[in-house]
Amino acid sequence: MEKERTTDTTKHAALLIATMSSFLTPFTASSINIALPSIGTKLSLNAVALSWVATAYILAAATFLVPLGRIADIYGRKKVFQIGIIIDAAASIACAMSDTGEWLIIFRALQGLGGAMIFGTGVAILTSVFPVNERGKMLGVNAAAVYTGLSVGPLIGGFLTGQFGWRSIFLLNALLGLITTVTVFWKLKGEWTGASGEKFDYVGALLYSLAIVTTMYAFSVLPAPGACWLILFGLLGLAAFVSWEIRSDSPVLNISLFRKNTVFAMSNLAALISFSSTFAVGFLLSLYLQYIKGFSPEHAGLILIVQPVIQMICSPLAGSLSDRIEPRIVASAGMVMTTTGITMLSFLTNQSPLAFVILCLAVLGLGFGLFSSPNTNAVMSSVEKSSYGVASGMIGTMRLIGQAFSMGMALLLFALNIGRVQITPELYPLFLKSMRQAFSISAFLCGAGVIASIARGKTRR
Repeated sequence: MEKERTTDTTKHAALLIATMSSFLTPFTASSINIALPSIGTKLSLNAVALSWVATAYILAAATFLVPLGRIADIYGRKKVFQIGIIIDAAASIACAMSDTGEWLIIFRALQGLGGAMIFGTGVAILTSVFPVNERGKMLGVNAAAVYTGLSVGPLIGGFLTGQFGWRSIFLLNALLGLITTVTVFWKLKGEWTGASGEKFDYVGALLYSLAIVTTMYAFSVLPAPGACWLILFGLLGLAAFVSWEIRSDSPVLNISLFRKNTVFAMSNLAALISFSSTFAVGFLLSLYLQYIKGFSPEHAGLILIVQPVIQMICSPLAGSLSDRIEPRIVASAGMVMTTTGITMLSFLTNQSPLAFVILCLAVLGLGFGLFSSPNTNAVMSSVEKSSYGVASGMIGTMRLIGQAFSMGMALLLFALNIGRVQITPELYPLFLKSMRQAFSISAFLCGAGVIASIARGKTRR
């Protein structure tokens, strides 16, 4: 009986910690999105440099996520999680103290390293302590925390930016990180590995990190001279990484998960396409509402919370539903809704009524709420316990690579249509053109995501 109580206590503590961390990172991202125009004005950043405030975090997190997930499987998921929270909080303080755009971007990259440690372990810890029949529900609760962070981020970020300046956002993030750190030490007992005693593949980790950072950086600087060569170099690096991992006795990433596990491969592909299609929506609409519609940061934040609020409500329900029926059915229906919402956004103009923007956000929220937790449930249920950290890291990597691609696409369109200058009223027509192009490309990608989601096959045999 004592063992049962201890197990329940551990499960509740793991859910609490994972929920807090899942709230923290999207809260920071969404609150900073709403502050980007203010940051650009205060630090004199052009449109391309401003997008790097968001991209630097994503690039660093994606580079280290899979290797750190493997380290967590070997040396302890809670240990890596704790270090990540501390790094994230320290980097937030450094961001708040930055007096130039260059330093802000550097410290955002450091924050991304801490984020990689959090992303690669939070879901793995949850999956380690909850049985299969409860997993979808708990992952749905965890996803709801993500969308809660996305919901209140624009609202609180807009208020803080308007009243105290953009630096206050990073200081609040540091405070939340400190609270999470104390809660981990106080509440979460035990440790989870899954691959204890195995060797860490340093060569594979180096090849992976170099390939990812080169490829993602190249996409973000297109159409700069030499970017195509960087993309080629990055793709060759990925090929070398795959070749090495196939022959490695203790790989960073078990390539057979992709070659022999259709559910794992196609679910990750669907996640990649989903985030590639949707992440820049918040960034672009934040600029649209403030530049084109003339809303204050506070009012823009109130409008943008529509999407994540609906996602927050839908995610636990969708997660529970995926415990009872095939996750691909729920996730695919969500992807169809997301495609519809992004297609609607591609018709935005400077005369579009606010009600139309809100309707688009509501459709997107419903779609992504139905997709996210069932898709995560499919990925985590398709692997053995020894690979939970890597699987969790791969989900995070697909998310971050998708986010980086989405931001890179927006950045590329800005560079082609507007140039590397600050967005001023005379450039608003070119901004609208870039935004509609981005939404049109995203809608096409999301349609391909529907096919990938359906093609994953049955999760349960």
